[in-house]
Amino acid sequence: MLDSKFIFENVGRVRDAIKYKKITLDLDELISLDEKRRKFTREVEEIQRRRNEHTAQVKQAGKPTAEMIASGKKIKDSLVGLEPKLKTIEAKLSKMMLLVPNVYSEDTPIGSDESDNKELRKVGEIPSFDFTPKSHDEIGKDLDIIDIERGVKVAGFRGYYLKNDLLMLQWALFSYCLRKMHDKGFTMMLTPTMVHEMALIGSGHFPAGKEEVYTVDDNFLVGTSEPALLAYRADEMIDRSELPLKYCGISPCYRREIGSYGKDTKGLYRVHEFWKIEQVVFCENDLSVSMPLFEEMLSYAEEILQELALPYRVLAICTADMGPGKYKMYDLETWMPSRKSYGETHSCSHLTDWQSRRLHIRYKDASGKTVHPHAMNNTVVASPRILIAILENYQQADGTVAIPKVLQPYMNGQTLIGRG
Repeated sequence: MLDSKFIFENVGRVRDAIKYKKITLDLDELISLDEKRRKFTREVEEIQRRRNEHTAQVKQAGKPTAEMIASGKKIKDSLVGLEPKLKTIEAKLSKMMLLVPNVYSEDTPIGSDESDNKELRKVGEIPSFDFTPKSHDEIGKDLDIIDIERGVKVAGFRGYYLKNDLLMLQWALFSYCLRKMHDKGFTMMLTPTMVHEMALIGSGHFPAGKEEVYTVDDNFLVGTSEPALLAYRADEMIDRSELPLKYCGISPCYRREIGSYGKDTKGLYRVHEFWKIEQVVFCENDLSVSMPLFEEMLSYAEEILQELALPYRVLAICTADMGPGKYKMYDLETWMPSRKSYGETHSCSHLTDWQSRRLHIRYKDASGKTVHPHAMNNTVVASPRILIAILENYQQADGTVAIPKVLQPYMNGQTLIGRG
């Protein structure tokens, strides 16, 4: 959510954000509604002032006169007529304010879809095989470490089982990543996967993305631990000395993937449930403070991919592909031989105070003014998608898969999956 004052002082920037992020919102109607709200608020406050004066006069008189009674009734009738109108306007305005996108950074590419994302750099060498490489699902079936057929039988479309050494590899990967984030100074958390609506409104996943989220009674299953990490300090006044707050959460995740119908139907690339480690940082409401931290968060994910020796590229995400709350966004895409291309494995987003304002998280700055902190998030690792890259890039001619050296200590020194 943007501050209403910011919107009215930056109408052009907000209008551009609505246009280039492809948001359905009538900004002129919102502005008109706010003007009506202000007008009715002034009128209500004036009537309330008159009512208070009238009450004081009656009290001073000891006994109300007929004129006082008539005057009091007239004041009351005025409020009865105005207050419902004001509440209706405020309710509609509140809903519209949740749809107002964040403005984007000056260096964000303007684009119409993901094809307009800008490649910033490539890191690592794409492997060259002297044999015909297999896809991850073929490797998984041959080594009995992935079972998609029975996964579909039990869980439906996009269901799967991870088995044997691949399961152990996943937990080795998570152990390695959790240790790294702990050493980077993050507070480590196993977060709730079923949350109240307020957490998803606060993170910005609602109202626009509601169709992608599974509902359980009156709660919702998260597609990332980001909403739970953000809402951890909801409605709190944070002491400035606590900043930056650095949280790292691990959780199972659930996504309906309605918007991806027909895409990536084979293998483990796009599934309905998976595991993920996420990092979230709150810091001072100052881009000179938050932008270096944002780049630092990205560097942690790059460090992991480099230590796994997986080739990847960094993309600057364009306006139409970045989501309403994003001020600036990067994706990391890792090379996946079966796709003959890079596939998204990490997403890094800077949202300024757009989320903390929705969650009513505040602190007092050096001058004593109450402000909302900047919030950022980034993927540490997500499985099974990262396993696709490991299996396909590390496959051997004899059918085995080499285990990345950085993970071998977490696999009791095991160096290979399979025996050829």
